[in-house]
Amino acid sequence: MAGIEPPATGLSHILALVRSTIPPMHPGGRPIVAGVAAAALLGRTLTGRGTLLGLATTAAVAAFFREPLRVTPNRPGVVVAPADGTVATVGPAAPPAELGLPDTPLTRVSVFLSVLDVHVQRIPRDGRVERVVYRPGKFLSADLDKASEDNERNSMLLRDSDGQLIAVVQIAGLLARRIVCQVGEGAEVAAGETYGLIRFGSRVDTYLPPDSQLLVSPGQRTIGGETVLAELTPSGTDTGACTGASVHAEPAS
Repeated sequence: MAGIEPPATGLSHILALVRSTIPPMHPGGRPIVAGVAAAALLGRTLTGRGTLLGLATTAAVAAFFREPLRVTPNRPGVVVAPADGTVATVGPAAPPAELGLPDTPLTRVSVFLSVLDVHVQRIPRDGRVERVVYRPGKFLSADLDKASEDNERNSMLLRDSDGQLIAVVQIAGLLARRIVCQVGEGAEVAAGETYGLIRFGSRVDTYLPPDSQLLVSPGQRTIGGETVLAELTPSGTDTGACTGASVHAEPAS
């Protein structure tokens, strides 16, 4: 019939299947993958060996930097997971001091990312970025509770349209030596968008507003941008220190 395109066949069909199956790579990983590929090619040229090892190593590094497409729930009032991984701890904890929030404990959900997990981070809720602060630190194993306090980290404070504040903290791990954050203060962001990356093992903490209804438990697997961590209390109720709270932190040096 006129106006109806026939289904793709042959090579074009195969390419379409490959594109839909293999996730794209985060831009931050391209230089590293290129470097690994170049080293593998050089080794193959000098020794005449290592073709399969070089290909496998390059593919493994490329897979680490994958950025799969995600479909974020459109339910109102929810906070989605900022990362793929396993919920390590759930409980009260004071937010990072550098964000300038009151030291009143909030519910913190810590997600541990192994080297096999997707390592891009995603925005947990529509809103505006109020603060972004980097703090150097140690490189303890990210599955340890004290990693949230002692390790190198990058903290982001997000204010949603109801004025509620959500803090998300990228934390380096034992193997991680590089935290990437692609958003700055004042940016308008949407839930599910990729905003950062931690290389090789890490942890991401989410600090929820008071009275949030928690929907995950320790040991549960999360899918960044899709798994719902919590439902927020409707605006207009008294939610205390972290709803519409003023931020009075000095700019990071």
